[in-house]
Amino acid sequence: MNIIEIVGFTTGVLGIYLTLKEKIWCFPIGIINVLLSMFLFYSQNLYADSLQQIVYLILLTYGWVKWHSNKKAKEIKISKLNIREIVFLLIIACFTSLLLGYILAQFTDASFPWLDSSATSISFVAQWMIAKKKIENWGFWMVVNITYIGIYLNKNLYLYSLLFLVYFVLAIWGYFEWKKQLDTYEKAV
Repeated sequence: MNIIEIVGFTTGVLGIYLTLKEKIWCFPIGIINVLLSMFLFYSQNLYADSLQQIVYLILLTYGWVKWHSNKKAKEIKISKLNIREIVFLLIIACFTSLLLGYILAQFTDASFPWLDSSATSISFVAQWMIAKKKIENWGFWMVVNITYIGIYLNKNLYLYSLLFLVYFVLAIWGYFEWKKQLDTYEKAV
């Protein structure tokens, strides 16, 4: 355990908590977490995770701009995906998982290339859904978090394993918090 892992853990928990509460500060805190995590994962040969952090940087910036452009993050209403959108996003996640997994398995010394690529691809989709305030993001994150707990335990990144356990619990909490708000919106319509 080192200072990068400790600060990454702290900013990770804070960033997800702020997302759950729909606070725009989730984005700059998330960016700090992403930069630290990118360095840590690269040093552990978790290349899909490192790539994921670069994409997160782009998606966090996109979300920050999107939420900021609406004066208040609360002006973007929580909503559901339709079945066509879910199928499309799952196809994207599967395709990117297979492509990235193949590249990492064939051309690098990546640890867990297929599993890491799958969790990374699902994470991209989930992060995009956060920017759009789609409630299904929390379910996608639950799958990702469980996967990463196993990967990080195997890599002796115990604090990050704990972080992803906390993320898992926060994803459950986030789902129920956003569900309450979604139900309120739907009753008002």
